Amino acid sequence: MDDGASRKTVSDDLERSEYQTIRRAHWGEIAKAAKQRRGWSHYYHRRLAQIYAFLVGTGRRVLELGCGDGNLLAGLNPQRGCGIDFSPEMIALARRKHLGLEFVVADAHDFTAGETFEFIILSDLVNDLWDVQTVLESLRAACSLKTRVILNFYSRIWELPLKAAARLGLARPMLQQNWLTPNDVRNLLELAGYETIRTWQEILLPLPLGPLSTLFNRFLVKLWPLRVFGLTNFVVARPVPVAGQLPALPRISVIVPARNEEGNIRRIIERMPEPLRQPEVIFVEGHSADRTSEAIRSEIEAHPDWNIRMIRQDGVGKGDAVKQGFSQATGDILMILDADMTVAPEDLPRFAAALMSGKAELVNGVRLVYPMGEKAMRLVNLVGNKAFGLTFSWLLGQPIKDTLCGTKALWREDYEKIAGNRAYFGDFDPFGDFDLIFGAAKLNLKIMDLPVRYRERTYGQTNIRRWKHGWLLIRMIFFASSRIKFV
Repeated sequence: MDDGASRKTVSDDLERSEYQTIRRAHWGEIAKAAKQRRGWSHYYHRRLAQIYAFLVGTGRRVLELGCGDGNLLAGLNPQRGCGIDFSPEMIALARRKHLGLEFVVADAHDFTAGETFEFIILSDLVNDLWDVQTVLESLRAACSLKTRVILNFYSRIWELPLKAAARLGLARPMLQQNWLTPNDVRNLLELAGYETIRTWQEILLPLPLGPLSTLFNRFLVKLWPLRVFGLTNFVVARPVPVAGQLPALPRISVIVPARNEEGNIRRIIERMPEPLRQPEVIFVEGHSADRTSEAIRSEIEAHPDWNIRMIRQDGVGKGDAVKQGFSQATGDILMILDADMTVAPEDLPRFAAALMSGKAELVNGVRLVYPMGEKAMRLVNLVGNKAFGLTFSWLLGQPIKDTLCGTKALWREDYEKIAGNRAYFGDFDPFGDFDLIFGAAKLNLKIMDLPVRYRERTYGQTNIRRWKHGWLLIRMIFFASSRIKFV
């Protein structure tokens, strides 16, 4: 390193040290005062705690940088909770208040974790950091493939109101801030090796005004154009997988719900692509009126070297068939293939490839991109599917173009988390699609659309009742609104 670069490094370190010293003293004074939060500040932090409780849940492994007095971390009731803050006074306060958690005095720029966490929280921290990118890069060591990094930070629109509130004693005194936009944070995350899953705004009215605060902060802040005035921006991100982190040869299970599909069973087996012929193929026979079960047994006997099984469905509906099939599958990757052959078995390797590349955690087939078969989908269904896709994209915070394409794929361990969290939504979905989509959204999994060609059915009749099921989809919108969007 030449003398000029060396002098610049020393100068930068000194400048950062002075910057951090001022902030450490600032937070130390706040900790020494040990005053209860009042007014704006108290309500704001209480609302943040509610949002994080929804995003993280309880019993998880959680690391929080800039943990302050530890209240946010403790409110999550983590299985393993570790809080980091550069203020010794704040850490001492956190240790006194929350005996079951670990709190460490450390500068976020220099902290190195010796373990990985499921969630890493940076709440109102990036506003104060000297070098956001360096901190994000250092956190990669604390990330597994499934780690979710959640940040919230003040919106620049609120710079003047926040300063005024501090002068009036309604909020804590503020030092010089990094006023970052969501695009700034998204860019810093990308530079540090993360992918943003979704971004949104919270808290329009940071005052405890009862039902009025509920109206503004639960509902209106989610609606355009009011959402741009939210006080805090939220970002959920995940580490971008690198070579060697994903299984090289995962086992694959293909679940085929089959009701009155006798004429399609042989073609499914004949057209199963070469890479998928050794994995597990599970037909879930759903009380067929034709000879579907006999056709499945015939294919099992004709292919003794294949791993083909048949399950007799206990309940009714495709959703029940998918759950039953997944519960008995043994593969690392779980796939759904509709037995009507409107989506070709030859497309399945691309679903597996999207998972194995790390680009997606739930791969959702999309029938609305390529031209369809002439009679594959009626106009009213096409219009309805497009409208529902737009609506659900807004509700879930991730783009999803086609909610009812039956072909999907995900990792088994992610499905087990969705199934374990099913009580939150209840047994509401006769299709099986929304159980996976809503569950994946709740867990902040990366959902990716994969376009497929949609062909018209050549055997049998559809089990979809467009008007009955259309009304059910409308009910799904209200259900998702209450369980995912307006929480």
